[in-house]
Amino acid sequence: MGRILVVDDEELVREVIKLRLERDGHQVDTAASEAEAIEKIRTANPPYDVVITDMVMESENSGLEVLKAALLRDVLTEVIILTAYGSIANAVECLKRGAYDYLEKNIPGVDVYDLLALKVERAMEHRAESLGLLKRLQTYQQTVAVQQDEPLD
Repeated sequence: MGRILVVDDEELVREVIKLRLERDGHQVDTAASEAEAIEKIRTANPPYDVVITDMVMESENSGLEVLKAALLRDVLTEVIILTAYGSIANAVECLKRGAYDYLEKNIPGVDVYDLLALKVERAMEHRAESLGLLKRLQTYQQTVAVQQDEPLD
């Protein structure tokens, strides 16, 4: 399955998400802070398929900083933002900056961890489609380059 990084300053949240995603067969790393997450993102080889990050940790913009680092490392990494302090404006800003999805931690009557697992599966599918399109584009570009080098009859 996928390589996933879970970033949250609450240990219980990190561990519950990690266990839930490992149950689905994913390889899951965790980070307790923005700085730790950014370091793991920079040194991950290969890059993470999905990064799940809390929005507010050391600062109100911690999640955005993690998002930025993930996309700088690999533009095809899918980032899901979690927050206990959701707002429409915040969600829109995250999506504009490249987040794959945005999820509030406290939705009455919803098992957020099951919903998150579903969103991770969709993010993995989206990443696979994007990688497939990238490979097709590269193949096409190579074919065009070869054809341009061939002499005309």
